[in-house]
Amino acid sequence: MEHLFRDYLENHHGYWVLFVWTFLEGEAGLILAGFLAYQGYLSLPAVIVTAAGGAFLGDQFYFYLGRWQGKWLLKAFTLIARKFRKALRLIERYGTFVAFVSRYTYGFRIILPIILGMSTFSAPRFLWLNVLSALAWALIFSMAGYIFGKSASLFVEDVGRYEIHLLAVLAGLIFSMWLLHLVHAQLRRKPARQRLKRMRDGRKAREER
Repeated sequence: MEHLFRDYLENHHGYWVLFVWTFLEGEAGLILAGFLAYQGYLSLPAVIVTAAGGAFLGDQFYFYLGRWQGKWLLKAFTLIARKFRKALRLIERYGTFVAFVSRYTYGFRIILPIILGMSTFSAPRFLWLNVLSALAWALIFSMAGYIFGKSASLFVEDVGRYEIHLLAVLAGLIFSMWLLHLVHAQLRRKPARQRLKRMRDGRKAREER
């Protein structure tokens, strides 16, 4: 089974999976790829280049999707419409910095490039910021997985023997961080929902008088 897994990854399939993963979304697959690079299944430089390429092309796609089909997206997808004003406030407040950190923002990873495309933000400026951001992002999260493997070797004599268990631990840590972020976001939104409910109740009470 281990040989099949290694053959699958080493025959470039692992890089294609990573490319598609980073084109669409996120960090979890990249951290796991960094760990697999430490194990020798993948090449760390190739992981960084592949992830940076996927992330860069993904955000370029979303940017031009917003530029060409922004109005239709607002009508077709309520999620984009709900976050449109908040995203615009972020862009107006932080400007260029938002284009650089958009892939690090939970819940806005895809939406911010789309809305930047809908704005007057310069396409050449977005391109160069996207290059730098994608490279930094790929380096940080691939090294996180690689360092996890390196750290595990300090406590486990034969990392290869326990790699399935370590992969499970790493996946559990990633899931826990995602869940913690989700709970935090829900708690932040709760006061706003309560204020909205009070406003609706007050308006309803006035209408009934």
